[in-house]
Amino acid sequence: MSDSSQFALLRQRRFAPFFVTQFLGAFNDNVFRNGLVILVTFQTIAVAGMDVSELANVAGALFILPFFLFSALAGQLADKFEKSRLIRAIKLLEICLMAFASVALLTGSYAWLLAVLFLMGCQSTLFGPVKYAYLPQTLTIEELVGGNALVEAGTYTAIILGLMVGGMAVAIDPGNSVILACCLLGIASLGYLASRNIPTLRAVDPGLKFNWNTFSETWRIVSFARKDRNVFLAIIGISWFWFLGSAITFQVPAYTLVILNGNETITTILLVAFAVGVGTGSLLCERMSGRHIELGLVPFGSIGLCLFCVDLYFAQPVSSATAVDTVSAFLSRPGSWRVLIDMSLIGAFGGFYIVPLYAMLQSRANRRHLSRIIAANNIVNSIFIVSAAVVALSLLRFGFSIPEFFLILALMNAVVAIYIYTLLPEFLMRFLVWIIIHTLYRVRVAGLDQIPRQGPAILVCNHVSYVDALIIGGCVPRPVRFVMWYKIFQIPLLRFIFRTAKAIPIASARENSELLEQSFEQIDAELADGNIVCVFPEGAITRDGHVHAFKSGIERILERRQVPVIPLALSGLWGSWFSLRQGRLRKIPGRLLAAVNLRIGEPVSPKLVTAKNLELLVRTLRGDNH
Repeated sequence: MSDSSQFALLRQRRFAPFFVTQFLGAFNDNVFRNGLVILVTFQTIAVAGMDVSELANVAGALFILPFFLFSALAGQLADKFEKSRLIRAIKLLEICLMAFASVALLTGSYAWLLAVLFLMGCQSTLFGPVKYAYLPQTLTIEELVGGNALVEAGTYTAIILGLMVGGMAVAIDPGNSVILACCLLGIASLGYLASRNIPTLRAVDPGLKFNWNTFSETWRIVSFARKDRNVFLAIIGISWFWFLGSAITFQVPAYTLVILNGNETITTILLVAFAVGVGTGSLLCERMSGRHIELGLVPFGSIGLCLFCVDLYFAQPVSSATAVDTVSAFLSRPGSWRVLIDMSLIGAFGGFYIVPLYAMLQSRANRRHLSRIIAANNIVNSIFIVSAAVVALSLLRFGFSIPEFFLILALMNAVVAIYIYTLLPEFLMRFLVWIIIHTLYRVRVAGLDQIPRQGPAILVCNHVSYVDALIIGGCVPRPVRFVMWYKIFQIPLLRFIFRTAKAIPIASARENSELLEQSFEQIDAELADGNIVCVFPEGAITRDGHVHAFKSGIERILERRQVPVIPLALSGLWGSWFSLRQGRLRKIPGRLLAAVNLRIGEPVSPKLVTAKNLELLVRTLRGDNH
């Protein structure tokens, strides 16, 4: 991997110690939870009179309940205090809890282990806002997707190891749990040692007045998160993934025992497949998104989640008559590979779905209040996860089988996805753009660092095809307001995309002078709001592949508002789909998978801009390739 890849972060002190700390925390959580669930499930230990299926859902709910109760306090702590000291204190608390858990295991006090599970949820509640607010404080916008992908992949790798170690510790030592207790204490201690190397960061809001009333503060921060509609919808999207993932994984032990007729080993293999899938999908996000926050991957992920949840139902709809107790015996049975692949692909598409949402939340939320926004996210997450347990318990008690429950989850996911994309069509728009630029073209970008991370700017580019704006919008990490010929808005698919992207329709003075004046007013308003506006100064799509004279409209825009102008040049599109030849739209098939280059030049001071010199800059950037 090159130094620009996400894996380069693992060699840097600003990220590596934090990564190891959170990895070991997730590892220990899952050693304990999986060890406990497998112990009581397969050793037929009765806890509070609950059966296997009920206990798995209650254990999940107990761990998650503190996120609802105490996230508001955790968010305040993370904003008010320096994060590295806070992380070390939280890791010391983990050591104390693991000592308590070890005593309970060694004395056979299984009901007390449920209390420990609740307290571990409290400890994880404290860590959650610090964990996700740490990343945007130390990483650049371009590194956020890669950093989140590593955290998600690391978390699910830790889950894999936790499932394996927890399951093996119980299998090797089912009688007195010494091995499991030693693992819990050892991992917690290593996590604390790793946390001592996390660099010191400044507290983002040291003057914060602490509110100890968790209920009023919970209501306040959730209301605060709702003020930014896009951020709150990202929270809802993230929370839905936790509902879906929890609802599936909570059922795996009982699914293995009742439907697959398997044992602890088969449970572990299924959960490992899911975790490997999430980790793989998360790591692929950076490559598939081009190192920027690509919201188009969210609908892609939700489609895959629906398809493979449905297939999981058909893979094993009824209980198997043949018992299996080894992996080889399980895989040799018809349909088992299908179950395993479905679990891994549900995880992979979950990774595609959740990583861009976390990156969007971190990049768009107010940095000063980010920990409290993350806390609000955790509160809503916890409501959804506890709801998943309640819904699962209710449906299973009403007589639905676990495979039928998976089918119901797929239908629920489709309804929720449609609802979210209706409220925030930017997701669907970005998905359509992502599909177009990754199936019809092979796009290479140079100079992306010339785009300012914030503040207004004007992009100027040569006009080669009807999809120029889609390619530019799909490559530039910030939302771009395109100035487009008004008749393009009459093309059905493009009309949806451009209206969703808040494109600005324009006409010539001869066609519609009133619309022309409205366009200049709207351009100025967008620049005043700090947005990026892209114009195509040629005024029309080229019919011969050459760059034509730039019109003076760009100078008129700058007369009203002085902002930097950034030249762009597209090449490789001429002769492909959606370009013109002899005045007509290029007919299918055209040139499939055309190699397209987008080159971005250095910003030009508005005082030096003329239509003529911008035309020369764009010609130079494009070179000889049409």
